[in-house]
Amino acid sequence: MIESKDKKGKILLTGATGYIGKRLLPVLVENGYKVVCCVRDKKRFNPPVSLRSDLEVIELDLLKKDSLQNIPKDIDGAYYLVHSMSSSKDYEELEKESARNFRKTLEKTQVKHVVYLSGIVNESTLSKHLSSRKNVEDELAKGSYNLTTLRAGIIIGSGSASFEIIRDLVEKLPLMVTPVWLKTKCQPISVSDVITFLVNTMFNEKGYNKDFDIGGPDILSYKEMLLEFARVRDLKRRIYVVPVMTPKLSSYWLYFVTSTSYNLANALVNSMKVEVICRDNEWAETLGIKPMNYQDSLNRAFRRIEGNEIVSSWKDSLSSGNLNMDISDFINVPTYGCFVDKRDIIYQNAEATVEKIWRIGGSTGWYYWNSLWKLRGFIDRLVGGVGLRRGRTSEIELNAGDAVDFWRVLYANKEEGRLLLFAEMKLPGEAWLEFRIKDDKLVQTATFRPVGILGRMYWYAVYPFHGFIFRGMLSRLSS
Repeated sequence: MIESKDKKGKILLTGATGYIGKRLLPVLVENGYKVVCCVRDKKRFNPPVSLRSDLEVIELDLLKKDSLQNIPKDIDGAYYLVHSMSSSKDYEELEKESARNFRKTLEKTQVKHVVYLSGIVNESTLSKHLSSRKNVEDELAKGSYNLTTLRAGIIIGSGSASFEIIRDLVEKLPLMVTPVWLKTKCQPISVSDVITFLVNTMFNEKGYNKDFDIGGPDILSYKEMLLEFARVRDLKRRIYVVPVMTPKLSSYWLYFVTSTSYNLANALVNSMKVEVICRDNEWAETLGIKPMNYQDSLNRAFRRIEGNEIVSSWKDSLSSGNLNMDISDFINVPTYGCFVDKRDIIYQNAEATVEKIWRIGGSTGWYYWNSLWKLRGFIDRLVGGVGLRRGRTSEIELNAGDAVDFWRVLYANKEEGRLLLFAEMKLPGEAWLEFRIKDDKLVQTATFRPVGILGRMYWYAVYPFHGFIFRGMLSRLSS
């Protein structure tokens, strides 16, 4: 159980729009903390209305020192939940620089405790990803504050990268010929237990200037995790391990079969060759936490999915795509030098039309000729794009920053009846798709800003398909 606290502390929360940060935030508020949420782009931050009176939101980029001046001096504690392993080939140096900038800034505040969520690093030879996590820990430890590092392995929960990759593999492949690293042992932990550890660690003096491994009670190989997932879902699966898959081939295997990006797949493959098993459960015993087992973690995740209660998903992080972007950079759709396909239609019922728009993509599809959308997604995957496999986190809700197949939501206002999407597929240019209720019509606008002659050739090549695909989609949305 998470202990209740009086309103007495101001907590700095980095990664507030990330997978863990989104889940940690409401629990911190519930436990009486005032929370300063650090985000790169306020337009991507959509906290529940019930939390906003206890929040302060600041924009910062840990790689931009000037922006760190926005951190208040009167913070008491801070969570460091920043990772960038899938967004850049140079993430190791970038993560170290981010940690250094963060440490130097916090030393100018009154903060007394920092909690860092890292990875289990008990092997003598680490992957680049795990080595980077350890370097960040070492950098943060140089600060004048107290540091507690919680080291977790595979995190299981609705929307987590690990859970979604396992789900993709098991539900799509009755027979798997897999790399030898599926024999590697790990110690998975439920995301709800991770949140419990994070909250109860803050200001606990027994953990000052120490590091702890956190994990569930089960030690399993990745193959055992896949087979247990299949058993829970009542699926019959066969898995054969072969030693011939190189790390690069394994990365491509994960990339094409699952919804992960190639950079993330590559980082995960290299990490999966390293055992991530807890040294002990000392911190769990100190805090009185009994982590749930792997089966219960899976069942909990599926209850959240079936109830459409997925709080956060790794797919909604900008690193799940191919662009390093801020929403603000693309929210104003350009007009100069662009090709525009604009159509409108009189709708029958405004509320019903908006509801249809808000369900677009994912399992719902694109309302007209979905086979062509799937073909476009497949082609995108072949050339290194994200394809359609990310789907969407919620079937009924959309917020700025969410992923919708190979699109990113830039703006979503149901009351206004406006949804603006930006393409993250591989293109010789940039593309926007907008739906807007205006007067008694639904207006649908596709905008493409080409790059060079190849971009113009691309537009003219796909333009004939726009006629029946966009016309058909518009008709279905308005009926």
